[in-house]
Amino acid sequence: MMLRSLCRTGGALLQQTQRAVPRLWVTPAQQRWASSLPMNTVVLFVPQQEAWVVERMGRFHRILEPGLNFLIPILDRVRYVQSLKEIVIDVPEQSAVSLDNVTLQIDGVLYLRILDPFKASYGVEEPEYAVTQLAQTTMRSELGKLTLDKVFRERESLNSNIVHSINQASDEWGIRCLRYEIKDIHVPPRVKESMQMQVEAERKKRATVLDSEGMREAAINVAEGQKRAQILASEGEKAEQINKAAGEAQAVLARAEAKAKAICMLSDALTQQNGDAAASLSVAEQYVSAFSKLAKESNTILLPSNTGDISGMITQAMTIYSTMAKKGPKVPEAAQLKSEDHASQSSQ
Repeated sequence: MMLRSLCRTGGALLQQTQRAVPRLWVTPAQQRWASSLPMNTVVLFVPQQEAWVVERMGRFHRILEPGLNFLIPILDRVRYVQSLKEIVIDVPEQSAVSLDNVTLQIDGVLYLRILDPFKASYGVEEPEYAVTQLAQTTMRSELGKLTLDKVFRERESLNSNIVHSINQASDEWGIRCLRYEIKDIHVPPRVKESMQMQVEAERKKRATVLDSEGMREAAINVAEGQKRAQILASEGEKAEQINKAAGEAQAVLARAEAKAKAICMLSDALTQQNGDAAASLSVAEQYVSAFSKLAKESNTILLPSNTGDISGMITQAMTIYSTMAKKGPKVPEAAQLKSEDHASQSSQ
């Protein structure tokens, strides 16, 4: 009962003290947390991911950890409540001038977290507002180092540079900037039109270059194809000529062999009985056949005086054959003996 009454008395005195504070002395940061500042009820339960900064008789005393905590009434007071969660701050749109004197309208999103509740409470007034202003000034300074084209191409490096610059100043405030992202970049209408024309010209240039490269590759391919076709045609013609020459050589050899065999067979046949008569008949047939083809092969014809005497022609051909046979090589003795034996056997 005594503890309960003591808590009630302390709470009443604390409410009276807060009511006595003039509203003009309350800063915007205190107004932001005024609705969430807890009363000293001796027994306090701190939620997870929150840090309560306690002052004793106006001076910093300690930071309450999540869970069960005890405070002395009247002497102790929860002065600040800091959230340890990741905080998202929308950076308002602002104007910045690039290195090539183009005015841009850029807005972004800032992600930060409170690492030291003591520094965040006593190191700076309104830490979120301070970080937002620092992000805007850093953004303007970083954009002034880049041209318009690099702003669009190097957004990641721009974000990392802004985060690095913010962290250098916010370490004294107990705040850590995790990342910064640029949401929108607005350029003037005329600059936008010129950029569109530049993009179209670049695309036309690429199309022309690609078209010319395609034509060049096509011409090279056609020339290479013609070269290979000519090489293959020449190799084919060469192989054809070689094969034709080889075929003609084989044909000549075959004809020579056939002619040699025919001569051997003819010479053997002439040594047989009645060989002269057969030779005379063959010569007469060839003579008559050649004489009959004279008028077919040429317009100029030389005719003997006795064209009507067929028997005379045959007799003349046989006389020529007999004369050539007498002047020819003598028959070997073995063949002569063989023919004489054959003649004697036939006469018996």
